[in-house]
Amino acid sequence: MKPFLSIENLTQRFPDGAGGELTVFEEATFGVEKGEFVVILGHSGCGKSTIMNILAGLAEPTSGGVIMDGQEVKGPSLDRGVVFQNYSLLPWLSTLKNVSFGVAARHPEWTKAEVEAHSTKFLAMVGLEGDVIRRKPSQLSGGMRQRVSIARAFANHPKLLLLDEPFGALDALTRGTIQDELLKIWGQMEQTVFMITHDIDEAILLADRILLMTNGPQARVAESVEITIPRPRNRTEIVEHPNYYAIRNHLVQFLGKRSKELSGKPSAPGQANTPATVRIDKAQTTEDPEDTQPALRAVNS
Repeated sequence: MKPFLSIENLTQRFPDGAGGELTVFEEATFGVEKGEFVVILGHSGCGKSTIMNILAGLAEPTSGGVIMDGQEVKGPSLDRGVVFQNYSLLPWLSTLKNVSFGVAARHPEWTKAEVEAHSTKFLAMVGLEGDVIRRKPSQLSGGMRQRVSIARAFANHPKLLLLDEPFGALDALTRGTIQDELLKIWGQMEQTVFMITHDIDEAILLADRILLMTNGPQARVAESVEITIPRPRNRTEIVEHPNYYAIRNHLVQFLGKRSKELSGKPSAPGQANTPATVRIDKAQTTEDPEDTQPALRAVNS
């Protein structure tokens, strides 16, 4: 049985400006289960944002396809919500109306009062209440603007929520606060999420699985790392879990060394095009957590 979201043999090529073609990534094949939070990591140029745009229906792959809930993804849809790094709010609308216009499009049968009540509820879930919901984006801080973007995306109840480095422009304290709010809403709604980030610690905190991409060009999704740390997770306590540094060290090693070594190489024989599943289920702790060595069990998915 296929997963809720199935990415099948996805390949993207662009003209190289010299009469040939540049293969950004090829034969990307992986799945995302309903309610799962999946993060993708990789160096710039490996095609993460291109994959995100294809999932959003904003771009078409050279070959391969995407199936979501039994239907092929073609073009944008209210079933797929996107939160970008640059907020993407409508500057002439208030905070409330930036959320409610999408809700009204999603539920045309609702009254204005129902739309506003629903929108207000989701703004409150990200800590925006009172007079602030009447302000326009120019009157909000960067963190508040991103909270509006997140509330807008969740309020539409998309089947798939796409997060494209949503916290990249925020300071560390604001970033941590909004991460907590995102996890809280996600836990309540069982939302399926696919996220891009360059922050390893953020990925470990948020994800059920982390997909690792080799360097581009000719990048591929090489590994799927399961995050074997139970939920709910707390930013200040997660580092005490025995698997935390084992997982983190594995990710650092892949991105710092193996992503380059595996670049341009095909999948292993018998592995088809799916990434190898890596489950880090034990850690041999030492006095220095940086020296912690993971006990890994890597299998082909």
